[in-house]
Amino acid sequence: MPLTATTFAAMHNCFCSGATRTLAFRKKQLQLLKNAVKQFEPLLQRALHADLRKSPEEAYATEIGLVYAEITHALQHLGEWMQPEKVSTPLMLFPSSSKIVRDPLGISLIIAPWNYPAQLLLSPLAGAIAAGNCVVLKPSELAPHTAAVIEQMIQTFFSEEHIMVVQGDGALVVRQLLKAYRFDHIFFTGSIPVGKSIASMAAETLTPVTLELGGKSPCIVDETANIAVAAARITWGKFTNAGQTCVAPDYLLVKNDCRDALLQQIQQHVHRFYTADPAASPDYGRIINRRRFDKLLSYLPQGNILFGGQANAADLYIAPTVMDQVRHTQPLMQEEIFGPLLPVFTYRTNEEAADLVRQHSNPLSLYVFSNNRKTQDYFTENLGFGGGCINNTLVHLSNPNLPFGGLGCSGTGQYHGKYSFDAFTRPKAILQTATWIDPPVKYPPYAGKMKWFKRFLR
Repeated sequence: MPLTATTFAAMHNCFCSGATRTLAFRKKQLQLLKNAVKQFEPLLQRALHADLRKSPEEAYATEIGLVYAEITHALQHLGEWMQPEKVSTPLMLFPSSSKIVRDPLGISLIIAPWNYPAQLLLSPLAGAIAAGNCVVLKPSELAPHTAAVIEQMIQTFFSEEHIMVVQGDGALVVRQLLKAYRFDHIFFTGSIPVGKSIASMAAETLTPVTLELGGKSPCIVDETANIAVAAARITWGKFTNAGQTCVAPDYLLVKNDCRDALLQQIQQHVHRFYTADPAASPDYGRIINRRRFDKLLSYLPQGNILFGGQANAADLYIAPTVMDQVRHTQPLMQEEIFGPLLPVFTYRTNEEAADLVRQHSNPLSLYVFSNNRKTQDYFTENLGFGGGCINNTLVHLSNPNLPFGGLGCSGTGQYHGKYSFDAFTRPKAILQTATWIDPPVKYPPYAGKMKWFKRFLR
């Protein structure tokens, strides 16, 4: 359904009426969203399978279940989040008190990607509802089955003056939306080039943005790591959703003397998770479309394939693939891979590994597998990245008490849990002064008052 001037005006009136601001309304709408997802869960699972070949279990674990968790967390804590925060007041402002109120932003535009087309649309939506916003949702047209189900779900459960869905080619539709309407916030998840374009368009109207982008997230493994456990967690983190995950390990940095053992274990875990023929596994996904398939296929000649490399264009299938002898100057290492290809490099010292990571600065995530505390601290303290794990992959984004977001080219702003509420609100400063006394020191004439100014303002 297109967004018309009439509908946008109705959203504006709805927000200005104060209807979305009360705790009761927000909690009711969050519960409604939870009920909606519950009712449409079978349709969402089928849509995610049609778009990305996700099994029902993977669809629940990586998409639907995370949406439930986000909504539940918001319902449990929303009353606390909405409470004004009392802060201290300088003596010079006596008799006053100060507080910070989180104010809803207004009408928010949420633009979702295709790789997790349900979770990355509905999780931010939960935050926007909790914050008291009206919302326009733009699902990815590249996951059309999921987009259609979500539109049907939203239309069934919500009034369009509160939440509505806009469909179509994102390159055209988003540009039209931003030219026609002034949104109060834009929340975008997707690629770095598109993120730059959206930020540029938003700047024309000084619209604030949250950008959840990507980059080349490194995975570092040293000789003190539990190799079997590291291999299992790296294999799962890399090849879930056929590698089409913004926080997937993009490349592997392995200490020289544990490289062979780790790669042997990764190959074993690929067979354990997806059988010797991942193409026949119900748990191994497919590439989203032919354009992405061809892009990934073009990377294969850029290194030596250690195992994997099988591909089937008709089925959009590329096997879990590990490669070495890749040059850092090649496109495979200059672009986010976003697929089931894992380049492997070795290093001798922590400093050497850090220098390699800095060639692809500010990744969205960083993973360190080590049982050496100094090594853990060295990488987490000396490298810039959005967030990450020690001795794990991906799972930091499932903790609602942790902020999820990027740094520099990997994004700006954070969300999840309270951070989602903060993303869709702004802190409003309120200072209240009593009238029972009105110290004259602040009023002219000022002659003779310098000593008081210096006492209070220093």
